[in-house]
Amino acid sequence: MTDNPKNLTEAEWRERLTPEQYHVLREAGTERAFTGQYDKHYEEGEYTCAGCGTVLFESDAKYNSGCGWPAFTKPESGDKIEEKRDASFGMIRTEVLCANCGGHLGHVFPDGPQEKGGLRYCINSLSLDFDGKDTD
Repeated sequence: MTDNPKNLTEAEWRERLTPEQYHVLREAGTERAFTGQYDKHYEEGEYTCAGCGTVLFESDAKYNSGCGWPAFTKPESGDKIEEKRDASFGMIRTEVLCANCGGHLGHVFPDGPQEKGGLRYCINSLSLDFDGKDTD
């Protein structure tokens, strides 16, 4: 895509993304629960940022949390995401952002599977693309 997506203008982001993706990735929006294409998606492969293509999550970290959004136990690596405090809507949460482009991905909660670290990365499908693994 681009060498440094953090330098894109808002007009360039609007050209690159669908209106729905722009709302989630650039305006910290949220898709409705149980509507995203990756909520019940369990193919083998990598989930990448829809804004810049950075690999964010591997399919082996995805699980069915029942929350209505794709849920992961961990990112592909710690430097692929950033976390920041989110006090919007009268709640205190931890927002998850793509470290490469700054796009809003979702939130992380401490109610994931304990045997896998106890975290649930609750991610909007609109912020993701999927690259399936060849099964030849």
